Amino acid sequence: MSEAGWQFWIDRGGTFTDCLGLAPDGAVHTTKVLSSDRAPLEAVERILEIAGANGDAKEGARIKLGTTVATNALLERRGVPTALLTHEGLSGVFDIGTQERPDLFALEITRAPRLQHWRLEVPGRRGADGSVVEPVDLDRARVVLEAARSEGARAVAIVWMHAHLDPADELSLARVARAVGFEHIVCSHELAREIGFLSRGETTIADAYLTPLLRGHVDALARGLPEAELHFMQSSGGLTDGERFRGPNALLSGPAGGVVATGRVARAAGFDRAIGFDMGGTSTDVSLVEGDRLDRAFESEVGGVRVKAPMLRIHTVAAGGGSLCHFDGIRLTVGPESAGSDPGPLCYAVRGADGQPKATELAVTDINLALGRVMTDRFPFRLETAPVTRALGAMRDALAKAGFERTEEEIAAGFFEIANASMAQAITEVSVERGADPRDHVLVGFGGAGGQHVCAIARRLGLSEILLHPYAGLLSAYGIGIAPASWDGQRDGCGRRLLPEGALEDSIASEWALLEEEG
Repeated sequence: MSEAGWQFWIDRGGTFTDCLGLAPDGAVHTTKVLSSDRAPLEAVERILEIAGANGDAKEGARIKLGTTVATNALLERRGVPTALLTHEGLSGVFDIGTQERPDLFALEITRAPRLQHWRLEVPGRRGADGSVVEPVDLDRARVVLEAARSEGARAVAIVWMHAHLDPADELSLARVARAVGFEHIVCSHELAREIGFLSRGETTIADAYLTPLLRGHVDALARGLPEAELHFMQSSGGLTDGERFRGPNALLSGPAGGVVATGRVARAAGFDRAIGFDMGGTSTDVSLVEGDRLDRAFESEVGGVRVKAPMLRIHTVAAGGGSLCHFDGIRLTVGPESAGSDPGPLCYAVRGADGQPKATELAVTDINLALGRVMTDRFPFRLETAPVTRALGAMRDALAKAGFERTEEEIAAGFFEIANASMAQAITEVSVERGADPRDHVLVGFGGAGGQHVCAIARRLGLSEILLHPYAGLLSAYGIGIAPASWDGQRDGCGRRLLPEGALEDSIASEWALLEEEG
């Protein structure tokens, strides 16, 4: 299509979906809508309505999108029913993991639920050089796969030892799974062709669990935006098309746009070092940017699952505009629970079918409204102060009953400081704990709630410079729009063995050529 058509840069967050629309004449239009499955379509339609364009303008448009679909599905364990298929006796490896204790001094360890519901095992083994030690039993594989399929499994993750050297066994098992009727089949060598049975396997299981949901989301957008050119933001900070957009690469889809934008706007303003402070409705994401380099991790743990995929280094804390504020009888707390977009904070006054307000608890946005930090005339819709006043009054009575005499304003200020302490600690973790002094950086504040807290955060950490971009409320969407297209792959063809002189260079050149061809 022509470069002169419409462009839409969209970030679907946990509470709001942000959209920048670039018209053919160069005009830029912005909007925010509450997040839902239809939110990207609604944002596009609203932009066109604002611009006075007809609905046909979205056909042939270029749309770049970051989404939290995969992230939310992983954290809330709402993926598709998934089966793991691996060697006889080894399915328990992915339950045992690394045996790393999440809390060193906890006497009782509570682990996140595993993604795989079925643990299927078949005989067969390859050696460390890729040679066959025991042939894979395809007849046994058919039996266990048929049983899992009849019980409701929709996706299967095939994880074979040393498949990075020779994927023949995985491919044979995939053909059996396809014949049995599985809707989504993923082999470990397709995702991470390198040594590391555990992390490669966990990544494969995550793909089987999440990618079908992601494909459904992509297909729904394609139906709603016919003829549009769709590109999606990956956790690595690069864009890809819908066919290559997979669950493990989508876990930081939206926040990655914020990191890209942080680097761009900081450099444009003359700063080489920046800290990104993205406070949205559900959480706050912080990141460190040094010059042109975006720091990436190639193996990360997200939601209790080890994922082998390139991701920008982003630290997330459960403190956003929708984070719920509680008094537990002893202390005030903020988060990790969030009001989200439905029911949202009290001041949103979201009502149910019966006409009654759905929200019942104070959120950080309510606190900021009470403290005069939210300008009602600049919000995308009308806010109500009465529910917030009543809730603070009830909170004052609860504290008084517990022996703490505080005014409503003191209570609101207390919640504000608690949220700030949590976010400042996150910035310390991405800077001080990695050898960087935050005082040498400019603090780039953005996100729907960032402007309400950025000055207090800077004061708490001793930062002297703050940068607020004109698109601060939609900066992640801006970053998604300016991000380059990218593809990530890896191979471990030499198997990390000692090779004769000159053989290593030949092996690297050969594997590099294969990666180039695949990419």
